[in-house]
Amino acid sequence: MIQFFHVYKAYPGDPPVLSDINLSVEKGEFVFLTGPSGAGKTTLLKLIFCAEKATKGQILVGGRNIARIRESAVPYLRRNIGVVFQDFKLLPHRTVEDNVSFTLDVLGVPRAEARDKVRRMLKLVGLEHKADSFPLRLSGGEQQRVVIARALVNDPTILLADEPTGNLDPALTVEIMDLLTQVNIRGTTVIVATHDATLLSRYQKRTVRLERGQIVSDEDGVKAARRMVV
Repeated sequence: MIQFFHVYKAYPGDPPVLSDINLSVEKGEFVFLTGPSGAGKTTLLKLIFCAEKATKGQILVGGRNIARIRESAVPYLRRNIGVVFQDFKLLPHRTVEDNVSFTLDVLGVPRAEARDKVRRMLKLVGLEHKADSFPLRLSGGEQQRVVIARALVNDPTILLADEPTGNLDPALTVEIMDLLTQVNIRGTTVIVATHDATLLSRYQKRTVRLERGQIVSDEDGVKAARRMVV
């Protein structure tokens, strides 16, 4: 479970990026974060991943207050959190298999075990036949699938995706979102930040809307989709 209690995030001299955020995400839930550019979606995800620290308030992940976590403990937290960004951040001169295996290599996972996990993840995302290819030889949709495989290879309990389809055409967008839905069905908690109203209408998941750093609505998928139509 992920819980925010009266969380603020501000930088010196600027208005708060997030103000009085109260939010609970249950284990195994799929949640959309939506809102205009600059609303605070990315910052909220970064707080969960400890890429940023809260200025004030509590953030519990699995019952642990990560708002005050020691720097030395952050890598252990991140082992349970996969992250997918809009810009792929793949290593261009390493193969698909090497890119997906990177996290396992850093963690010191034995080579045979790592190879087995990587092949399993590539099969999940439909890219087992591309294991020896290089990222620049792949389409945008295939590159994003590699990123998702990399995020999932260590079996995280939480997957955070920040505008994961922002650079993709409509057909590839559906492919990636269907894959994230499949990942969620397997039991992973998925939080997707997006400003794409089409996705909210199509997938009808719980939708939390941010505006100017505040939560202005928190609705089930059907109600949120109906609002988009109206």
